[in-house]
Amino acid sequence: MSLIFSAKRFFSLLVAILIFLPSFATVHEVEKVEKFNVGGMIMHHISDAHEWHLWGGHHDGVSVYLPIILVDGGLKTFSSKHFYHGTHGEAVVDALGNKKEYVIGVGPAAGYAMFEEEIYKLEDGELKFSKLVKNKDTKVEELVYSETPVNATPFDFSITKNVLSLFMGAVLILLILSNVARFYKKNGAVAPKGLAKYLEVLIVMVRDDIAKANIGHKYKKYVPYLLTIFFFIFINNLLGLVPFLPGGANLTGNITVTLFLAVATMLVTVFSGNRNYWGHIFWMPGVPVPMKIFMMPIELLGVITKPFALMIRLFANMTAGHVIVLAFIGIIFINKNEWWGALSVPMSLFISVLELLVAFLQAFLFAMLSSLFIGAAVEEAHH
Repeated sequence: MSLIFSAKRFFSLLVAILIFLPSFATVHEVEKVEKFNVGGMIMHHISDAHEWHLWGGHHDGVSVYLPIILVDGGLKTFSSKHFYHGTHGEAVVDALGNKKEYVIGVGPAAGYAMFEEEIYKLEDGELKFSKLVKNKDTKVEELVYSETPVNATPFDFSITKNVLSLFMGAVLILLILSNVARFYKKNGAVAPKGLAKYLEVLIVMVRDDIAKANIGHKYKKYVPYLLTIFFFIFINNLLGLVPFLPGGANLTGNITVTLFLAVATMLVTVFSGNRNYWGHIFWMPGVPVPMKIFMMPIELLGVITKPFALMIRLFANMTAGHVIVLAFIGIIFINKNEWWGALSVPMSLFISVLELLVAFLQAFLFAMLSSLFIGAAVEEAHH
């Protein structure tokens, strides 16, 4: 595992060197290099969106437009196509000289605008990036610029690309595991066939090597939860790496998703905690009273920081793999030379293969650490 993380750090450094390495370009070519925004390209591909882009350019491409669901003086639903094919707003430049581009919705989306995949309500028919703020000292109103619009936002419950990917992953898990469950219910403890033949080793691994090994004799109660989070993370990690899925969603690279998974583990741990567990947090046995008072808030904070570490680990590792692959591909466009493909394409392929292993490892680690936290919560006192 440490070898994989070391390899990721090495390739991250290599990407940075190659991007900023002076190429064999002329001064004219250098000017063209600056026009390609590799950071913007990477963020566009790993970020969420209100459309599922399949192929082609922005104007002549093929996309699946997802439903917009807003609560703003009532329920409003319409297609995101009204934004992506809407009217571009007037060019707005902030105090740093950065141009702000946004789209004003048309038809049912009129009265709203989209900026960096966020939906805002228009004020006087436009999106505003500055507002008058009264200075506390001089009492004079000053124009203050913002990186994001200052307009109000409606309650947004839209089906985005990540939400659709989550539904797809959930349905896929239900179909696969229900098929395996029906096989064993019908045939009993026999040699597995079909999907059961491939998944039995993973199910037994979660049961014996994760749940039973870390929780103890109470493990059966928590096996369904551990199996759910393991297969949810593993399958969605793989869906994010499928090369033939155009515009594949980066679901487990979305920190909101990893936050929910971490909170779920925290809640299971907290509500499973017995008297011994809470006693070691609020009043540690065998410790002087002044030290107990000092350690109590630290131990209580640990209840939150442990699942927080789960959230960051999954989010950072899955996002890093996508970023490195896109950065290697971006080198070709930065240098405007197809010969860079001889380096970047094989390296991208290598990282993609490495990500297959990381997809499994992150699911395994999340489930294993969750079982460790639960095991500590249900452990009985030792005498």
